[in-house]
Amino acid sequence: AATPAAVRAAVEDGHGDPATALPGTGGMPALGALPVTVPGAVAGWFHLLERWGTRSFEQLVQPAVALARDGFVPSELLAGPLDAARRKLGGQPYWDETYGRMAAGTHFVQRDLADSLELLAREGPGAMYGGALGERIVEVLSAHGSTMRRADLRAHEVEEVTPLRAHYRGLEVLELPPPTQGVTAATALGVLEALGPVPAGDDAFAHLQVEAVRAALSDRREHLADPRWMRIDPAALLDGDRLRGIADSIDPDVAGDWPLDRPAPGGTAYLCAADDDGLLVSLIQSNFMGFGSGVVAPGTGIGLHNRGAHFGLEPDDVDVIAPGKRPLHTLIPALGLRDGAPELVFGTMGGDGQPQIHVQVLGHLLDRGLDVQAAVAEPRWIVDVADGAVQVEADLPPAVVEGLRRRGHVLREMPARGHGAGHAHAIQVLPGGGYAGGSDPRAEGAALGH
Repeated sequence: AATPAAVRAAVEDGHGDPATALPGTGGMPALGALPVTVPGAVAGWFHLLERWGTRSFEQLVQPAVALARDGFVPSELLAGPLDAARRKLGGQPYWDETYGRMAAGTHFVQRDLADSLELLAREGPGAMYGGALGERIVEVLSAHGSTMRRADLRAHEVEEVTPLRAHYRGLEVLELPPPTQGVTAATALGVLEALGPVPAGDDAFAHLQVEAVRAALSDRREHLADPRWMRIDPAALLDGDRLRGIADSIDPDVAGDWPLDRPAPGGTAYLCAADDDGLLVSLIQSNFMGFGSGVVAPGTGIGLHNRGAHFGLEPDDVDVIAPGKRPLHTLIPALGLRDGAPELVFGTMGGDGQPQIHVQVLGHLLDRGLDVQAAVAEPRWIVDVADGAVQVEADLPPAVVEGLRRRGHVLREMPARGHGAGHAHAIQVLPGGGYAGGSDPRAEGAALGH
C-alpha cells in the first residue's frame, strides 16, 4: 500500500533519495521507483480510438514503430536537457542502458520500444495492464522499493470526466477538473472576466493577468488533489461571488502578497488536431521532469513517469500519498466553445506555466485581437510558484517590464523563446469555414494541414 510510512520505510532501505524531493512535499523522493504511479497513457490511447477513432492502433502506430526501430538524429535543442538528465538520472535502473548512448547529432535507435509498440498493436492495452509489459514494469519497480503490484495495473480504469467551464470574453473555455490544475486556469480567467474590460496599456493588463494567476495558484496548493480526497468541491472555487471577491481584492497599481505554491516542473508534450468533419482533439501527455523517474522497464524501452513526486508525506497535506490516490498534476489540454460550437483547441507544455500560458494566449487572441499564430508566439512571463517572482522573456516589451516592476513585482529575466516559457499550440475554427493553426516558435513543432 502506498502510504507515507511505506515511502519512509523504502527510503530507509536505500530506495529513493529525499534530497531530490520537490519543496513542500515532506521529503517525497522525486526520482526512482517510489514516485511512479500506475501509467494511464496506453489505456487512454485505446479508449480515445474506440470512442472517436476511424483507424486501428496498429495502423496509427506504424510511424512510431519505424522511428524507434530505424532511429532518428536528436536535434541540438535536446543537447542541454539530455546532459542534465544524464547527470541526474544516470544511476537510475536501466537508464544508462536505454538512453546513455543518446546524444544530439548522433543516430539513436530504440529497438526494445519498437517491440513494445508492436506488442500493444497485437494484444491491445492488456499487454500493459496485466500482460508482459506490465509484468516487467512491476518487477523493476518492486525491486527498487515501490509498493505497486500487478493487481494495481489490472485495476486501472479510464475515467471520462466532465470538464470545468470558464467564461472569458464570450468564449466558453473547457478545462480538465482535478487532479489536474484546470481549475487554476479557470479561476484566473474568471477573475479577469470579473475585472471587466482591458485597461489602457499593455503593462496594466499584464499586471492584472499576473495577479489573477497568482491568486489562482495559491488555491492550487491549498485545495487541489485527487477529487475524491479534496476538502472542497472544485465548483465552489469557481463560484461567481468568490471570483468577484478575488477581483475586488486586486489593486491595479500594486502587486499583491499571494501565498506561494509547491513547484511542479514540466516534462510534457502537447498537440492538437482537427479533421474535415469538425472533430477537434486537444491531447497532452507527460512523463514529468524531462525523463520522468529515470527508471526504465528492462527489455521494453519504456521510461516511467514520476508524477507521484507531487505527493506529500505529511498527513495534513491535501495531496498526501495514499492507496489508489492520484497525485495533482499539471496537464490541461483545453477547448473553447462559442455559442456551444467549437471555436478553439489549445494547450501547452510547461508545468506550473500551463495555466499562465492559457491566460496569456487567450488574452492575445480575445483582448488584443491577434491571429492564432501571433498569439502563441508573443513574448511571455511566467510566475515562479516557489518565490512569487515573475520570470520575463528577454524580448517582452520594455514598457510591460517596467510597468510590472513599478507595481512592485520582483522580476527575473529568462531567455527569449526558451523552454521555460512553454510550447503552446492552437487551432482556431474560422468563421467562414476551415482552420487556422499556430505553432510555438519555442518548440520544434509545426502547423500542418493536408
